[in-house]
Amino acid sequence: MDNSGYMIEMRHITKRFPGLIANDDISLGIKKGEIFALLGENGAGKSTLMSVLFGMYEPDKGEIYIRGEKVKITSPRHATQLGIGMVHQHFCLVSNYTVAENIILGSEPKKRLLGIIPKVDIKKANADIAALSEKYGLKVDPTSVISDLNVSTQQRVEILKMLYRDAEILIFDEPTAVLTPQEIEYLLDIIRGLRDVGKTVIIITHKLEEIKLVADRCAVLNRGKLVDILDVASTSTSEMARLMVGHEVSFSSDKTEANPGETVLKVENLTVKGEMGHDAVKNVSFEIHSGEIFALAGVSGNGQNELADTIAGLRDCIAGKIILNGTDITNMPIRKRIEAGVAYIPEDRHNVGLVLNFPLRDNLALKRYYKADFSKHIVMDKKALSDNGNRLITEYDIRSSHGNSTITAAMSGGNQQKAIIARELDLKTPLIIFMQPTRGLDIGAISNIHKQIIAERDRGAAVLLISLELDEIMDCADTIGVIFDGQINRIAKASELTVNEVGRFMMGVTDGGESA
Repeated sequence: MDNSGYMIEMRHITKRFPGLIANDDISLGIKKGEIFALLGENGAGKSTLMSVLFGMYEPDKGEIYIRGEKVKITSPRHATQLGIGMVHQHFCLVSNYTVAENIILGSEPKKRLLGIIPKVDIKKANADIAALSEKYGLKVDPTSVISDLNVSTQQRVEILKMLYRDAEILIFDEPTAVLTPQEIEYLLDIIRGLRDVGKTVIIITHKLEEIKLVADRCAVLNRGKLVDILDVASTSTSEMARLMVGHEVSFSSDKTEANPGETVLKVENLTVKGEMGHDAVKNVSFEIHSGEIFALAGVSGNGQNELADTIAGLRDCIAGKIILNGTDITNMPIRKRIEAGVAYIPEDRHNVGLVLNFPLRDNLALKRYYKADFSKHIVMDKKALSDNGNRLITEYDIRSSHGNSTITAAMSGGNQQKAIIARELDLKTPLIIFMQPTRGLDIGAISNIHKQIIAERDRGAAVLLISLELDEIMDCADTIGVIFDGQINRIAKASELTVNEVGRFMMGVTDGGESA
């Protein structure tokens, strides 16, 4: 491969993990001053490839060239010295430090008191960071404390961390996953601006429409192999999706009109304390009918987790009522709620949804193991557990290395999510709570889960869908509620709201155009 014009060249990169080839002989070149996207299903090898470039992993085979020179990148610090920066999906910030303190951490500008004693020059750091923020249109106050900033601003702090260290190559891992439409638009403008001043930008993403808006070229990975490198302007999103998953993908749910029946869930004036003792949910009321998908939209951290956990019984409320099919379940223990008809797909699949050191078959029976189907005189029926596991593995396409006996911690995040959904939907309950059901999943898995959500509605279940993904909300919902600062500030039929309107309500803007 001719390396002229390439800022980055990766030649024949192979990275293996036990039982898995994450990157299989991948070769690609990325030009200076372009926005290059990496596309692929969960487990396709995108993040691994960029972790190799950022020095988090060393490749088993292959070579990396930066600016035409062969390099062996041994650590993220070494990558930083080579001008490579990375914004991870989960930010690496110290919450009780200021913006400037986070940015200079490890690269502190020093001055000397009395010409002898070294001291961090925070005044210079604040000035330098303010100038950088102004130059790139990032709108960040260097003296703000991280814990006081919203997700979008924290992300811009991560970008400033890279720019402060003179990064010429900027890697973004799923950069728009938790942003509102307006914040996404602003971020894409920032990324275009970085390209326009000569930076090389790499984006790892599942969002095809955003790639069309911002990227120059994209590489498609499938099961560790490079499928193709495409010119974005001349390639349709449907073609990208087909290459990504290996078959045609439907982009819309094609759901029929809802036919709501009786009220299944009624939440009345619910107030719930958060982890820090503040009111995370404030006097919230809504109801969901059988055969209806009620979707709750909101930016992360506005009370959604606390609301879902309270309905499912994982935390107590301090005021209000939860009524299921006419029965007050407000103070009912979790098992009684399950038996009354509450299924819950939680956001935190590791700590709430699964027992990671259990085999898959046991996780698939967690809600029913004590019933006569699975237990004979307090002894577990291993054959019944195995048969149940095999059935759900087949029905929900759960992929694992050793089937039923696979230890759940060894499975990919996407297949762990499929296991939770299989277990909960198999209960056939009147109420199903989906909390971030497709987070981190690829387009093929997302499409399947949306179909499952709609199928549950069509069998007559009441569905509470809580998601940070506005496309998901708009695609699946019959009714939309928008939560901001623990309060629902709008409830309307999905057909009566636009994406931008929902986005405005998510940021606390009222009908009059002012923040709540």
